[in-house]
Amino acid sequence: MALNARSNSAESLPTISIVIPVHNGGQSFRKCLTSVQAHAPAGVEVIVVVDGGSDDSAEVAEQAGVKVIKRPIAGGPALARNLGARSAKGDILFFIDADVTINAATVPQVAIAFAQNPSLGALIGSYDDAPGAPNFLAQYKNLFHHYTHQTAAEAASTFWGACGAIRRDVFWAIDGFDENYRYPSVEDIELGYRLKRAGYQIRLFKSIQVKHLKRWETVSLLRAEFFYRALPWTELLWRVSRL
Repeated sequence: MALNARSNSAESLPTISIVIPVHNGGQSFRKCLTSVQAHAPAGVEVIVVVDGGSDDSAEVAEQAGVKVIKRPIAGGPALARNLGARSAKGDILFFIDADVTINAATVPQVAIAFAQNPSLGALIGSYDDAPGAPNFLAQYKNLFHHYTHQTAAEAASTFWGACGAIRRDVFWAIDGFDENYRYPSVEDIELGYRLKRAGYQIRLFKSIQVKHLKRWETVSLLRAEFFYRALPWTELLWRVSRL
């Protein structure tokens, strides 16, 4: 769906809160925050939820001058995103992962998309075509993800926590993310199913892109794809089919 940046003044755009859950974010999180500091327009609220962990992610976020919420024990990204959303003041909750970077167009395009589409409940974006990690597996996985989104239909039926935005009132109308998901899993997909079931519109905006920095290795990819995605997604589809 094309976006017309000239048709909206700053006064007519919805306010944005960026919510970033992080657990041992390391160097990727530093790059994520640096990109947000460089490219988020003035007045955009940035909330980092440090979900346990043992590295210096909390200190990095505090030094960046963003709002920081700290949990002593990890509860998972679903819980972390909900905590950030409860603290948010923006009309739109823009969720990004701690291992992505945004560009100068990312946040303005999110605001314009909602301003130009009053019936839009939520949107998802795409990874760009230049993954951050140089190894073959990471390049293949991320470029395949990019291709999948760029060739998909704009009408979507799921949400995506790595680059997804939702009206704050809509988010709470369906009670946010399901906190029973204690690990990065299908909590975003499950949220999307509830959005669609409640009658809200979700759209894929292919021009809203972030860069994925994650370095996939064989073991980590298999673990994530099978245990954290395939099995929970199968269980979710079974539950949805019985509704």
